[in-house]
Amino acid sequence: MGESHEPQVLIVSGPSGSGKSTLVKKLLELPGTMLSISATTRPPRAGEKDGQWYHFVAEEEFRRMAGRGEFLEYACVFGKHSYGTPKKWLDEARARKKDLVLEIDVQGAEQVRKKMPESVAIFIVPPSRQELEKRIRARGQDNEDEIARRLERARLEMEHYVDYDYVVINENVEQAGDAVRAIALGARCRTRQNRERVQRILKSFGG
Repeated sequence: MGESHEPQVLIVSGPSGSGKSTLVKKLLELPGTMLSISATTRPPRAGEKDGQWYHFVAEEEFRRMAGRGEFLEYACVFGKHSYGTPKKWLDEARARKKDLVLEIDVQGAEQVRKKMPESVAIFIVPPSRQELEKRIRARGQDNEDEIARRLERARLEMEHYVDYDYVVINENVEQAGDAVRAIALGARCRTRQNRERVQRILKSFGG
């Protein structure tokens, strides 16, 4: 990527089970991207390592971080656990001249968009309610009450798709992966992302 454009923030949201984490991985295959690692108070799931996709912290530490203003956004999800995006990742992305990828929910996305309206927001949609329920059940992590809660939350979250710049329907993961990468590459070509470089090119013409 070099100095081809100013680093940007890419927001990826979608209901639990929509496949957004898989598509974030596809997005991170692009050179010049890096992941914002969220802080959360929920316990690690089987196979999860601290600092890989999440930084697991105690409730008290999370509250201290919020009180010190260390989060770009934060929210309580499902009325149980808190999630937040530490500002340090934005500073690091800018220093490294990389696009920062945020995998956050609609509450967090709204907070970031208010602070950074130039960010690019992508909403991931499952092909149907039936397919979403199938994916959630296949994970084997939730009881019936939790599954019902996730499906209802998915319905409520999907009403916010109109607040996003792009919608990707994740029916075929390879095609959806191509779509999110195309969005990121297209966003890099926006005028405001390239203003400084174009100005330098214009100066080379003289006059």
